[in-house]
Parts: sequence; structure tokens; C-alpha cells
Amino acid sequence: MMQPVLQVSNVGKAYRQYSSELARVLNWFGLSTKPATETWVLRNVSFAIAAGQAVGIVGQNGAGKSTLLKLITGTQRPTEGTISVNGRIAAILELGMGFNPEFTGRQNVYHSAGLMGFSKSEIDSVVLAVEEFAEVGDYFDQIVGTYSSGMQMRVAFSVVTAFRPEILIVDEALSVGDTYFQHKSFNRIREFQEKGTTLLLVSHDRSAIQGLCDRVILLDKGSVIKDGEPEAVMDYYNALIADKENSRVQTRQLENGKTQTISGTGEAQVVELILTNAKKEVAELIGVGEEVTLSVKVKAENNLPKLVLGYMIKDRLGQTMYGTNTWHTGQVISDVSKGSILTYNIKFLMNLGPGTYSISTALVSTDTHLDNNYEWRDLAHVFTVINVDKTHFGGSAWLDPYIEVKLQDSIL
Repeated sequence: MMQPVLQVSNVGKAYRQYSSELARVLNWFGLSTKPATETWVLRNVSFAIAAGQAVGIVGQNGAGKSTLLKLITGTQRPTEGTISVNGRIAAILELGMGFNPEFTGRQNVYHSAGLMGFSKSEIDSVVLAVEEFAEVGDYFDQIVGTYSSGMQMRVAFSVVTAFRPEILIVDEALSVGDTYFQHKSFNRIREFQEKGTTLLLVSHDRSAIQGLCDRVILLDKGSVIKDGEPEAVMDYYNALIADKENSRVQTRQLENGKTQTISGTGEAQVVELILTNAKKEVAELIGVGEEVTLSVKVKAENNLPKLVLGYMIKDRLGQTMYGTNTWHTGQVISDVSKGSILTYNIKFLMNLGPGTYSISTALVSTDTHLDNNYEWRDLAHVFTVINVDKTHFGGSAWLDPYIEVKLQDSIL
């Protein structure tokens, strides 16, 4: 078996405060001195990552994500456990980390790359490429103190990825960049992946995690609580965020091998969901552009002041293709009595590209499941879209075009 490129074994990190500096120094020399306070932010964290894997790290604020990355990169040391790294790490953990605000962008490239261990001649060979990739224009030769956060991100990412590393670690810093540069950055990350770079990505962006990663680790209160296939872990994470007192998070294996997550208080539940085609037949195969009806039957298990149904269509990676709810459509039901049955018939054209998709449902009281989450049900239904009668096209949406072509005679 090949040696993992990263091995984290029973790692824990505690921040300690001592009653005096003398007590702290005595502890450094191994003389037993109990700290006045001890706060553990990570405990018993273990996982291994193989070369070329793309792994997402997710968790709510305070879960320990940033601390874990600092331990992996060596900027902090673990209190207990070991971390073994096999290869060079390039990391963007904090915006402009290592940048001197009194240096120009160009000077900071030499400064930062030098701290990463590269020689002046090596940096000379890439500085032009860094400048071109960052696209900050004349600002490249102005002090970083005048940069916007997005400009700092551009230069930081460009210098960190000037040389392809064995392991690339990207924290939330990328989220400050503009949309254009985010696309450009993710393209570079994908190019590195194709060449064998291992990726560790921390992000709250579900589409970024599921678009780039083949595995996700979920941290909660300093411990690993899920480690597995991206869609299942992200569904569980979504349920965890919505989890409130008296609610529940359940998972179960479906016949197709997928893991379904259901969360909520249970005060309302989806008791039936069917998808019918243009012929009013229940169907698992739907033609591109075909009119369909999604019928959802809901039972109120308690008296509810307001009830909102939401639904979301996701692709096979779990990325959202479309979603809405009856709050946005102005169809909120008020004063729902316990035991009531409500049926929602939702008609639309299946303007999706060929592929397998799933439907998630949400029963809430407002426009979000973070307020009153009665029930959130992922993978409530799975169906397949096929191209029966449309011209060939690529992508995940059917955007039927009208193309006009004009031929003009050349002027001699």
C-alpha cells in the first residue's frame, strides 16, 4: 500500500493559560505544572489522505478547521498526536498572510516565495507569470497597503500556486475574490489535480466543495463526525446547521447506494412524493424539455402558524440546479391544523441536460430552514433525464437557441 501524502493520527490541540510565566517555563522543560485553564479545540482527530485526492474540510465556525490547517502546515504544533506530511505544501490560510504592507506586490512575491524555500533564480523564472495571472496591472509595483482585499487575494493565490505543490491547501480566503478570478483560480486548481496534486479545501461553498472534492471530512466541536462521499456528508452538514432543540438528524442507505439525510422537528412531514410525465404517468425517465408535475403530499403533525414547502433539484454531485419555495411564490399557508393533509402540484418543463438528478424537499415556516425546520428531506426522489427528440447539446441545461447567421459579400 502506498504511503499517504498526509497522515493525521489522534491529533489534539489545547490552548493553555498558566498562573504565571514561571509555571509556563517549567512546563516547557517537562516539569509537571497544571495550567490554570485548558481549552481543547481539537481532540482525537485522525485521517489519511492519498496522493491526488481532493478532500474538503467543512464545519461550523469554531469547529476547529482553521486550527487543523495550521497544524498541518506547521505554523502551530499539536498538543497531542502526530502529523506526517510527504511532500511540499502550498497553503493560503489567511488573506495576505506573510505579505508586508510596505512592500510592493512584486517585492512580496520574492518575499513570500523566499519564505516558501525558493531561490531568487527560481522566483525570477516565475515572477512574470505571477504578474500575468494576478492581473492587477500597475498595482503590482505599488505597495500592498493600497490593495483591496480582492487584489491581495489575486497576488497571494498567484504566488502560492506559481510552483505546483504536492499538497495544496486553500482556506476560505478565495471567497473574497471576484467571480472572474474565482473561476480562474478553480481552473488552476483543477489543472494541478490532473497532474497529481493533493487538494485540501476548506469552504462553506457547497458547489465548490462538491465540484472539486471526491471526499469530505466534517468537523464538529473539534472532532471528526463524518468522513465520506461529498453529497452525503454535505447533506448531513446542512441538517446539522438546521438542527435545533427537539429536532433530529437521521441517515439511511437507499437501494441505489446513496445515503439519505432527514432532519427537522417532525411537526410536518412529506408522506408522498411522485413525479409524473406529460402523459400523467409516474416516470423515472423524463425527456429533455418535457412537461412534468411534481406532486408532494404533506401531513401536519402539529398545529402550525405558517407552512412553507420548498423543493430543490440537484445533479448527481449534489449541486443545486434549481430551487424555490412557496414563500417566494407567495403561497404560504397559515394556521394549519394538526392532522391536515396538503397536496402541492408543481408543474414545470424539465429543461435539464441528460443525467441523473434528485429532489430534496423542505417544510419550514419562512423562507429558510434555519428558522423552523419541520422537515428537510434529501434524496426524496431520484430520476433520470434523457434526450429523446432534441438536437445534441452539452451541459446541464436545455437553453433552446435561435441562431441567426448572415453571410455578407466580401468587399473588394
